[in-house]
Amino acid sequence: MRKLFVPLLALGLSLFALPVMAATEDVKVGFIFLHDENSTYDLNFINGAKEACEKLGVEYVLKTGVDESEACYEAAADLADSGCDIVFADSFGHEDYIIQAAREYPEVQFSHGTGTKAHTEGLPNYHNAFASIYEGRFLGGVVAGLKLNQMIEEGTITADQAKIGYIGAFTYAEVISGYTSFFLGARSVCPSATMEVTFTGSWYDPALEQEGAVKLIGNNCVLISEHADSMGAPSECEKAGVPFVFYNGSAQDACPNTYMVASRINWAPYFEYMINCVANGEEIDTDWTGSIATDSVQILDLNEDVVAPGTAETIEEIKAKLESGELHVFDTSAFTVDGNTLESYMADVDTDEAYTADTEVISDGYFHESEYRSAPYFDLQIDGIELLDTAF
Repeated sequence: MRKLFVPLLALGLSLFALPVMAATEDVKVGFIFLHDENSTYDLNFINGAKEACEKLGVEYVLKTGVDESEACYEAAADLADSGCDIVFADSFGHEDYIIQAAREYPEVQFSHGTGTKAHTEGLPNYHNAFASIYEGRFLGGVVAGLKLNQMIEEGTITADQAKIGYIGAFTYAEVISGYTSFFLGARSVCPSATMEVTFTGSWYDPALEQEGAVKLIGNNCVLISEHADSMGAPSECEKAGVPFVFYNGSAQDACPNTYMVASRINWAPYFEYMINCVANGEEIDTDWTGSIATDSVQILDLNEDVVAPGTAETIEEIKAKLESGELHVFDTSAFTVDGNTLESYMADVDTDEAYTADTEVISDGYFHESEYRSAPYFDLQIDGIELLDTAF
């Protein structure tokens, strides 16, 4: 990648007086998205890509609606052939096709969000990235728990009716980590909280997500959250008057009477990082994990008209404890599995076809999520959460 050198000698200065500045405008980036702007998941990536590239003056190409199939490899190869220095894909099922392209285009840097294989593939031009979004979901759970407490105090429900409903896409570790951290956040302030989880078998299906909300509300869930990508569930909650916590974007304007808060991964810091690495001729981390401290984990649009009084102050206090390391989301003293507190657990970190457990992930009293690879690997079924279906 070309560099931009300042003509210091003409100014009578030493050649080493100022650092060499990388010409980020010489970098071209291609992005591959599973859906388009109608999916809150993909829109979040698209917004991050535009923000980072426009900030750095980078040429970029967006490819939307790319299936988790050979179409992904073809899109990656097309971007590489068109002169892209970096190709990024955003969906879990894209990974094998991006690895295929990385092997065939060694001069191009390939990166994949949510993937698991970069640290074992050994390819110098293939990288994974994610963020500690379980911390954001925990904070969303705290918002939910405080709302449950308010409902109990006002007599709307009793303590034993503090049941949360959660709509998940698949039974992947990423989804399990998300709904578990959300539940732990809720239970940290509302000890009587329980949760039911239903799955859609799709990352984006408005009708199925709406059906999931209908089923959970019909099961007497008094508050809803989700790990899915449409407005199907929020619109149903607004219609039914059931408070909900969203993901990847705000729904405050569309659902002003029930939307409480959202969490999201802010992808702009990672995109800026990978672009600057290429511009400077530096290696991109094989496995990069963003955090609250890197502004990669964000809480969006706390709706003061719906949340319980004092929620904003509580969230700031807990956020500071998470950032400092005083508080750990998966503190093993906060949950049990089959009635037992865990002191040891082997997780599937180095993913193989059999999903073999290979890494001890509990130490110092907590489960070390996203430390041994960026993508989540928390796959425990803890007490207090009931799965309504596991077909996916």
